[in-house]
Amino acid sequence: SLSLKGSREVFMIYFDSAATSYYRPESVALAVAEAVRHMGNSSRGLHGASLDASRTIYEVREKLGNMFGCGTSQIVFTSNVTESLNTVLCGLLRPGDHAVTTVLEHNSVLRPLYRLEQQGVELSAAGCDALGNVSAQDIESLFQKNTRAVVCTHASNLTGNLTDIREIGRLAHERGILMIVDGAQTAGVFPVDLVKDHVDVFCFTGHKSLLGPQGTGGMAVRQGLLIAPLKTGGSGIKTFDRGQPEQMPERLEAGTLNGHGIAGLGAGIDYIRSQGMEKLRQKEQCLADMFYKGVREIPGVTLYGDFTKEERAPIVSLNIKEMRSGEVSCWLTEEYGICTRSGGHCAPLMHEAFGTKEQGMVRFSFSSFNTREQTEKAVEAVREIAES
Repeated sequence: SLSLKGSREVFMIYFDSAATSYYRPESVALAVAEAVRHMGNSSRGLHGASLDASRTIYEVREKLGNMFGCGTSQIVFTSNVTESLNTVLCGLLRPGDHAVTTVLEHNSVLRPLYRLEQQGVELSAAGCDALGNVSAQDIESLFQKNTRAVVCTHASNLTGNLTDIREIGRLAHERGILMIVDGAQTAGVFPVDLVKDHVDVFCFTGHKSLLGPQGTGGMAVRQGLLIAPLKTGGSGIKTFDRGQPEQMPERLEAGTLNGHGIAGLGAGIDYIRSQGMEKLRQKEQCLADMFYKGVREIPGVTLYGDFTKEERAPIVSLNIKEMRSGEVSCWLTEEYGICTRSGGHCAPLMHEAFGTKEQGMVRFSFSSFNTREQTEKAVEAVREIAES
């Protein structure tokens, strides 16, 4: 892709995949277009167009169930991970309950929790070390008799640091505490299994590493866990019941689903399966590591996160001297055609922990569609800005 700056062409290099995928397989667009042309409303008729929608949506549920280690009926579709988190938190926590979270969290976790706190839910947040890591033991130390749930991100959208959800989940389940995971940065690139990882609800979005369209997302829910619906309305079944159907997934899916987007999401999952999740993850991590090693010795560059661990989300956040992150990000775009994310990244507690509330950070996030050549250009751009 290219844009025009003055009289010269500037080719766009996209390093903002933690916000949304820009590079997607062509099959995703084709699947959406095909669905728009032929798909009716799932569960709202017995004609071919409606049945085509039902089959497509069921098949994508099946693919996601295989990916997350749960049954097809335990995959619930939402519009994004924010809706998923709101649904599960508001559907499980009640006044008098206690919830444990971390300073790593995105506002998609924090704001629903803060609202619930105003309604009588007690809240505790585990801190992080100097590199932005949160330990399972620190989370465990916050457990109380009335602790109902642990809510934590699988990977920080600011540093890329992973949390040990398996160990946290194990400790939570020993106490009968629910484990809820925000998988916005890991779904489609890191393996997750509800049973093996001791997870009760894994919330995901479709438009990031799953390579689907925006407006898609959902949650994988442990068998037997009942979540009160956030919304009620049409379900296509049990029309004469006054309440939302009890059965899953209709219990949590009121209204018409984004069938066109879900069809595209299915194509994104097919691409991941054809390429191999591990292969895609290794490429992304390799590019992120290459960028990190290229900028870490540049005078004036400050990096955030723990880069001693090989397994991490492909994110590198930095600042250059005392420059505001927005200024750096604009410079990268206007002079080099490099797309990054600046500012607060919807992660306020992490910025408070790092002391970057005013400056923000410049985040580079990598996709398997990026190249070594693009990464080298990004390193050189950072070097030139730091030296200017």
